Amino acid sequence: MTPLDAHLDELIAQAIVDAYDEHEQLSGFHVMIEDNLAVPFETTVLDIPVTVKKIEHQLGTGIAAICHRGRHRQAIGILDLPLPEPRPAGAEWIDAYRRWAG
Repeated sequence: MTPLDAHLDELIAQAIVDAYDEHEQLSGFHVMIEDNLAVPFETTVLDIPVTVKKIEHQLGTGIAAICHRGRHRQAIGILDLPLPEPRPAGAEWIDAYRRWAG
């Protein structure tokens, strides 16, 4: 196991510490991502620059980034969201969520 894997496993343990089922675990990840991911930040989706302004837990789709472009708004699954370089602070929580969702 690499040091990065160990770190992600620590984050996963923090997110799901009091969760009894998968739904509660997902809620735990939502809280940790929402609390730790530095928003707003700019990224590009399908060659279109957007601003990620918040993170939501949406029924049926899971954790989503709410992307804005002008007056338009679109929810994109957090695991499908291309992250910019440099990555925003707290992006390691998305990595931990991806590892958990594996």
